[in-house]
Amino acid sequence: MCQLLGMNCNTPTDIVFSFEGFRRRGGLTDHHVDGFGIGFFEQKGIRLFHDDKPSANSPVADLVKAYQIKSENVIAHIRKATSGRTSLANTHPFVREMWGSYWMFAHNGHLQNFAPARGRYYRTVGNTDSERAFCFILEELRRRFDDRPGDDELFAALAPLVREIRSHGLFNFILSDGQVMFAHASTLLHYIVRQAPFGEARLLDDDIAVDFSAVTTPDDRVAVIATLPLTENETWRQFACDELAMFRDGAIVRRERPEPPRYLTAEEGLALARAVGASA
Repeated sequence: MCQLLGMNCNTPTDIVFSFEGFRRRGGLTDHHVDGFGIGFFEQKGIRLFHDDKPSANSPVADLVKAYQIKSENVIAHIRKATSGRTSLANTHPFVREMWGSYWMFAHNGHLQNFAPARGRYYRTVGNTDSERAFCFILEELRRRFDDRPGDDELFAALAPLVREIRSHGLFNFILSDGQVMFAHASTLLHYIVRQAPFGEARLLDDDIAVDFSAVTTPDDRVAVIATLPLTENETWRQFACDELAMFRDGAIVRRERPEPPRYLTAEEGLALARAVGASA
């Protein structure tokens, strides 16, 4: 199954440390070898990098490491193809314009029998279930609103669309317009919020550590979202199954989850992926 990485923070921050561990899962420490992508919001613009080669040894990934781009919202994805062939057109994250802003989306999972009607405003370029879901969400939101609503109204409109799509299978995703970031878990998704007092973090997938107290200010707050935790000496929190959360400025500002919440182990999540036909 593919893996997701997101970052939402209250000040422009580089994602090099987290991305270095994440990219190794694309061919070294895991087998997500069917391409990768990463997108950075910078004010009204974006920087988007795609490669249909494994991220672990991709020159494009090397460029991202060297560039050290700072952003308040970042989405990355390493792909193990389950729907659609390996190609740049099928590589996440996907980007579209809505209400005068870019929207970015990446999905992990597998949707069965999900075939929404052809959209008036948003249509797929590739042939993945992920891009169909993204276009469906934007189509429905644009039909409802002529301009971007407030965050709470946007969350309330998005939640029933997410419930509709996840009825077709596994729908772990990250979505952002550069102002807020949405994260939804059907099975496995984790997050950590780093804020003062900062400490040291050590990657699980590489022998690299960083002391965040030396590279941050006391006012910084950074939320990192990942399919599976990226560090071995920090406490990551897990999203409940079918939980939708909205991040702004490095903190969760609204969430919806079933009660009582249900959490899967990594083994249970991978078994569910295999059961619906997703590679794991």
